[in-house]
Amino acid sequence: METAINLAMIIVSVVLILVVLLQTKGSSFSGAFGGDTGSIYRTRRGIEKTLFQFTIGIAVFFVILAIVSTMIGD
Repeated sequence: METAINLAMIIVSVVLILVVLLQTKGSSFSGAFGGDTGSIYRTRRGIEKTLFQFTIGIAVFFVILAIVSTMIGD
């Protein structure tokens, strides 16, 4: 069981990294590191909104998986 959870953690973390990188692909490096404050307040639409919501879902799943992994590891 512990091996399966560790494998799931690796897969989810790689997916989370890829999704975050996909979000910042359209912006410049200054926007990725906080230099572009104008893009913070704009409305997300279409695929950008779906990708943003998917990122939040994957992040929540990652946190839950980390908590479960900690409880099983003890």
